[in-house]
Amino acid sequence: MQRSQEYLLFIIWIVSTIATLGSLYFSEILKFEPCKLCWFQRIFMYPIFFLSAISYVKKDFKQANYIICLAMIGLFISIYHNLLQFFVINNSCGRVSCTTHYIKIFGFITIPLLSLVSFVLITVICLYLIAKRKTSLKE
Repeated sequence: MQRSQEYLLFIIWIVSTIATLGSLYFSEILKFEPCKLCWFQRIFMYPIFFLSAISYVKKDFKQANYIICLAMIGLFISIYHNLLQFFVINNSCGRVSCTTHYIKIFGFITIPLLSLVSFVLITVICLYLIAKRKTSLKE
């Protein structure tokens, strides 16, 4: 049981690493200027990278409580950003438009969609880890 939980912590770390390095690649190498909502999503993703690395090394599954808080806030921002991107909501968010499509993989995968997928994966894994810990405490 504990081994599978370790793998899940590792997956959280991998997802947050890819998201963190991906955002840095887009902004620092490809010179895509992030919009305000992208910055807010980064604010919540970057600490997940560090928390998940520490929790994996220490095998501290309780950190899922803190990671899920960051992931859910980032998830809500990402949902709003995707609604803006796909024109469900019409709003301007600053100097760099939140509706700019820097990339479109397969015609629909954008940077905010990648962020949404990352936050969803992390949130779902954290929910599973928290549920498993609660059931193991009851036994």
